[in-house]
Amino acid sequence: MNTKMAMIYWKGDKYWLGKLLEHPEIMTQGETLAELEENIKDAYLLMAMDDVPEEHKLKEVVI
Repeated sequence: MNTKMAMIYWKGDKYWLGKLLEHPEIMTQGETLAELEENIKDAYLLMAMDDVPEEHKLKEVVI
């Protein structure tokens, strides 16, 4: 997958923080900018469900 997205990021007290402009609900952190970039990629892939097997289950939860 080679999708390009814009990440807005800033330095917090201890970690770099960032979120995707196209998906502002996806936000993460990293000790370095490189770690932040890897973490944001992982968070996007989890959100996109790219690694969910074909045989999966669904369950409704109350939040």
